Amino acid sequence: MAFENLLKKIKGKAKLVDEYMLTNLAGDIKELYDACKHLIKAGGKRLRPFLVLTTYNLFCDDIEKVLPVAAAVELFHTFTLIHDDIMDQDEFRRGVPTVHTVWGVPMAILAGDLLHAKAYELVAKSNLPSEIIKRIIEEFTETAVIICEGQALDMAFEKRKDVSIEEYFEMIKKKTAWLFRTCCRFGAMSASAEEKYINILGEYGEKMGIAFQMVDDWLGLFGSEEKTGKPVGSDVREGKKTYPILYALEKANEEDRKKLLDILMKEQKTEREIQEAIEIIKKTGADIATKELAMKYAEEAISVIRELPDSEAKADLITLAKFVIERSF
Repeated sequence: MAFENLLKKIKGKAKLVDEYMLTNLAGDIKELYDACKHLIKAGGKRLRPFLVLTTYNLFCDDIEKVLPVAAAVELFHTFTLIHDDIMDQDEFRRGVPTVHTVWGVPMAILAGDLLHAKAYELVAKSNLPSEIIKRIIEEFTETAVIICEGQALDMAFEKRKDVSIEEYFEMIKKKTAWLFRTCCRFGAMSASAEEKYINILGEYGEKMGIAFQMVDDWLGLFGSEEKTGKPVGSDVREGKKTYPILYALEKANEEDRKKLLDILMKEQKTEREIQEAIEIIKKTGADIATKELAMKYAEEAISVIRELPDSEAKADLITLAKFVIERSF
């Protein structure tokens, strides 16, 4: 029941964010703006803007003031997805063809670039105090740099056989968790919260972001394609070094480890090889280990915000951390 109520709230806030984003994505060059709107119209969880709005609600009631910031982080996130899909040569996301498969790579790159620029535009045009806008733009820029570093690590890992679990965590902190951290900080900053609360919420966001990515890794190997909107096994196909894959490489017997590594490092993989790799990974108990460690991070995220005053928004953040573990999409 708690999850159902939370999902209703996420959908309600997502509707506001979507309307705001689409209103601000209008221009004369139809093809470019259609490409920009494509993934937004396809849906998505909208967890990042929800975090901005909910952390703001811990301190202030009226969310109209922070709506441009919430929309900005989702535009920014969409930009990273478009460029990720080009780099990974993925053909589907959110159950629809990726932007570059519909409009071609050059237009998809432009659409991503435009969304990145629009994210900054929305923050700059907001009615927040100028010193808060300046600080948000500074942290937004830092976040963009860190996410690029995380993506570069992720790509470099594909070519390496010796990636450690410590390196994996460094990569997902940069590539995924940092934006969650930023969203939580932005909500609190926009509400002029005390510095200690901004830092507490940033820590909550980072830990929850790690849990979120680990569950994403799990879903990518053991989830349902219908629910995730992405082909199961794509991480094996691309030679990614996700937590369940690294766990399996560490725990598998010598024969299975060699077989798994051989499949991962191959340029072209058959569907049979991908399934064989998934079976080896599962045999090591990587599916259970991934979920258990993700749960530990979610529990840490919850414990970080225990000292915040009780409120509906705080309860939503606690439920969200639990939902991140239980989700199937």
